[in-house]
Amino acid sequence: MPAAHTTHVTPAEALTPAEAVAPLLRGIAVLRRLTEAHDGTLSLSALEKTTGLARSTVDRLTATLARMGYVRLDGRDVTLAPRLMELGNAYLAALRLPALLSARADALADELDESVSLAVGDRDGVRFIHQATRRRAMSLSFRIGDLLPAERTAPGPLFATQWTDADWHHWRQRRATDPADHTFPAVPPREHPTPDEDFTLRTSTAASDGYALDDQLIEPGLVALSVPVRDLRDPGTGRLACVASVVSHTSRHTAPDLRTTLLPRLRAAVTAMETDLRTAPPPTPGPPRTDLATWTGASKQELGREFVESLARGLTVLTAFGEGRSALTLTQVAQATGLARATARRALITLTHADMVTPAPDATFTLTPRVLSLGFPPLSRTSLPEIAQPHLTALADRVHESTSLAVLSDSGEEIQYTARASAPHVLSARVTLGARLPAHATALGRVLLAHPEVRARGYALVDEELEAGLRAVAVPVRDRTGRVTAAINVATHPARRTPTACETELLPELSRTATAIEADLRVAGRFVHVPPT
Repeated sequence: MPAAHTTHVTPAEALTPAEAVAPLLRGIAVLRRLTEAHDGTLSLSALEKTTGLARSTVDRLTATLARMGYVRLDGRDVTLAPRLMELGNAYLAALRLPALLSARADALADELDESVSLAVGDRDGVRFIHQATRRRAMSLSFRIGDLLPAERTAPGPLFATQWTDADWHHWRQRRATDPADHTFPAVPPREHPTPDEDFTLRTSTAASDGYALDDQLIEPGLVALSVPVRDLRDPGTGRLACVASVVSHTSRHTAPDLRTTLLPRLRAAVTAMETDLRTAPPPTPGPPRTDLATWTGASKQELGREFVESLARGLTVLTAFGEGRSALTLTQVAQATGLARATARRALITLTHADMVTPAPDATFTLTPRVLSLGFPPLSRTSLPEIAQPHLTALADRVHESTSLAVLSDSGEEIQYTARASAPHVLSARVTLGARLPAHATALGRVLLAHPEVRARGYALVDEELEAGLRAVAVPVRDRTGRVTAAINVATHPARRTPTACETELLPELSRTATAIEADLRVAGRFVHVPPT
């Protein structure tokens, strides 16, 4: 076989168990490289180079991920798509901590006027599961899912108090092989390595004090104070559920000042969090998605060789977990996905090797924080216009008319355009992003104002009221709670489409686009705030 058609075996794959699914590991590698990219986008050739995989393999993997809605293909570029967040959502839902504790963290951030985060341990690192960030010119850039080296954080010493000898050995190995922290893209490279003894001393101090400080360990100016949140349902273990941190900068607080002024209030918030954990009722599991195996089979039949079914099925195993389904047996995973038991078993073996799943002595499996490394950090900062843009572009291509997304201004009297896609007409609706127009005179505004007739019909049609020669139809875009958060429209000239044609030709396509945007918004907004602008 010619060399151009061979598949490169990475070093990690060379050490995998014999029953592991190689395409699943390769798909995970592709998603991780995209996650590490600055904006979640890489060219196909860059993926080929960074993964060490053959171009034909990269093409098939990305085509499969695109079919799943996890990436978007745009010419030679591959971009992470919001639906990929369903994998991280599965972990966060199974963990339950964001749902139970995020309101306390948000309230503390409001009380202190400082950023507050919740983090969990990920081997010898710290991974964020919730961020309540203050809106300032000088603010944090950490995202949910970002991984930081334990020794350069305030939560790290607290987690290290419960490390085993094997954990410490792994930490020392990592420090020796990566002294500058290049394997942690969320932090700047380390300029001045510190002795291992510094962290062991900080860990010992954290164990006795019950809190820990980060005095500009990540970068100059950044300080943080952390307190452990313990799971008191089993008091004998003292297990850390997570760590809560207050984060600031030295122009507002020094590290000692954080401890002196804010530690009592942080501890009070943590006590309330521990009570919430102890008294929370058992979760009620939702219905499993048993049609996943059927869907992957149908996709394979339709796309043939371009659809890597073993990759798709392996990733769907992650979505078997969730609220009320934090620990599953092999049989339960097979039942929840509709996969054959042997297929589910090989996927779990592979995901365990990739540190996405961990087995327990009682023959159950649980998700690990490393699931968040599959696209969650860059996607957790996605805005509604960014979610809507590819859908608007596709709509404009289908109907050959300009389309826009808008939100209502704070006054409620104007709409503000936040995303748009143009049509290839000499005469077409052209608006500037950020432009504002009177809400009452536009189809977008009438949808957002929700007049009784518009609410009943579900759309608004405005015919040359704002401007002669402009006809537009608009529909609402709702968030996961059902609230109308934005509206999208299609604008045309009366010479091209009659009002009836707008309703019969444009409205169905417009509604279809709104549904697609809402589906992405439901996934993206489950555990993070999606800004409307």
